[in-house]
Amino acid sequence: MEPKKMRKLETRENTIYVKYIKEILGKSIAVLFLLFFWWLYVVCAVMIIAETGFPVIYRQRRVGKGGKIFYVYKFRTMVKNADKIGPESTSAADSRITKMGGILRKTSLDELPQMINIIRGDMNLVGFRPDVPRDTDDLKEKKYLLKPGITGLAQVNGRSSLTIEEKRYWEEKYPQVVSFGTDLRIIGKTFRQVLLRKGTN
Repeated sequence: MEPKKMRKLETRENTIYVKYIKEILGKSIAVLFLLFFWWLYVVCAVMIIAETGFPVIYRQRRVGKGGKIFYVYKFRTMVKNADKIGPESTSAADSRITKMGGILRKTSLDELPQMINIIRGDMNLVGFRPDVPRDTDDLKEKKYLLKPGITGLAQVNGRSSLTIEEKRYWEEKYPQVVSFGTDLRIIGKTFRQVLLRKGTN
């Protein structure tokens, strides 16, 4: 998919929704999700431990709003010390991915611990996917006006099949169109993609 020419629109980081409602709503949903689906975390943790032992959680430095560095949390999907025996970026064919890790990735369950990032205030439900520091784009780019998210426009418009330019287009567009309605549509599309296992690796 070829990215369209970016229209020069005003960013919407100062709207009432973004400044006050978006984060409160995201944190509320994250808390409720943990309360109702805590058992899913337990199941994932037990299966990881049964296959490869501890640790269950993998954390990695990422870049958030305004260039702030934080640790993003995921269920560990690779062998222990995978970052020491290969590159940080991975593909579906990476030999370091465990059997359980492959299942978690295909179902996107490896992202569940990021609900903690939302509660901590590092992330929102919807935004740009946080970059590792070495892959950070120009911090003046529009996407850094907002907090990163578990999902976003790039994820529902191609995800892993996007080129770098296409991914950047969607990430730069989001601050210009962010609203309750936009976020609701993105969340809805994300659920459909997870159920269809579309774009996962």
